Amino acid sequence: MALSHTLGVELGERSYPIYIGSGLLDQAELLIDHIQGSSVLVVTNTVVAPLYLAQVENTLKAQGIRYTCLILEDGEQHKTVASAEKIIDCLLQNRHDRQTSLIALGGGVIGDVTGFAAAIYQRGVHFIQIPTTLLSQVDSSVGGKTGVNHPLGKNMIGAFHQPKCVIADTDTLDTLPARELSAGLAEVIKYGLIHDANFFDWLEDNIDLLKTRDYEALCQAILVSCRIKAEIVSLDERESGIRAILNLGHTFGHAIEASMGYGNWLHGEAVATGMVMAADLSQRQQWIEPTVKQRTIRLLEKANLPIKSPSEMNVEKYMQAMAIDKKTLNGTIKLVLLEKLGEAIVTSEYDPALLEETLLEAQAG
Repeated sequence: MALSHTLGVELGERSYPIYIGSGLLDQAELLIDHIQGSSVLVVTNTVVAPLYLAQVENTLKAQGIRYTCLILEDGEQHKTVASAEKIIDCLLQNRHDRQTSLIALGGGVIGDVTGFAAAIYQRGVHFIQIPTTLLSQVDSSVGGKTGVNHPLGKNMIGAFHQPKCVIADTDTLDTLPARELSAGLAEVIKYGLIHDANFFDWLEDNIDLLKTRDYEALCQAILVSCRIKAEIVSLDERESGIRAILNLGHTFGHAIEASMGYGNWLHGEAVATGMVMAADLSQRQQWIEPTVKQRTIRLLEKANLPIKSPSEMNVEKYMQAMAIDKKTLNGTIKLVLLEKLGEAIVTSEYDPALLEETLLEAQAG
């Protein structure tokens, strides 16, 4: 029998469960118990809808719940204000009131844009996350960060709005393309680097099983990743302190995504390259041993992730894009760097000359 797990994100009255396991889309009570009111809008995309929308619809039909479906285009390039407006239009046209619930069925883009629409529709309605990619199951569906991209910067328009639950059905990973699976593994590896050296060791030993979608290995990776994120979010819901360590590699990675055009580099691919850059700068600062950077590169390579910056990127492009990052305050770029394997800090106390060396090294790659 397949394993299943339940974790809690402890945020007082905004606390909610994360369900992880096989066959969860067929367990109607997991979804129904968290629906507010008698109407639902299911938001998904053109890739996920043919695969999993019918299961969600069958559950809603069986319970006599009035629902509407909205199918958006797939891809990071559609994580926009325009997509959020489509959701709002659909809610209004179908007379969804403030007691409605939104269901985000898809990857990180669907989860983020649906959550953002839920946050702003009639000043906030309930929503439920049903993540269908590894990246969204281990990262973006948990923690309440919602939003859309701007041409000048990723995730620059958004709100904190916690879901009522997260239903991570691991069966949905069976249809995930290999490139998307690898992109998700980047975020899994991140958790080991920033918070759990033993987990990083485990990933080194089990990366081949993860790539072949071994059920028990994937379930363990999702469980540990969500446990780490839930713990950090519970301590710092709105990213005023420790939660920012979850952005290891993201300042560099977001620069790549924005500069290269959203969707050309997957988020996990850009983060993987960004983590190599963060490790490189941490080593140049003499905060970590060279072996930590070497192990990071080796594990990312085994996960079939890029470790070199796009050839189109240069120091000037990085610095311009990074200056717009949300962690930049008073003109100072804050970075998430490593003090040792399993420990990260958010700091502006790095040598700018060494940062330039890191960017030049990435460019040379």
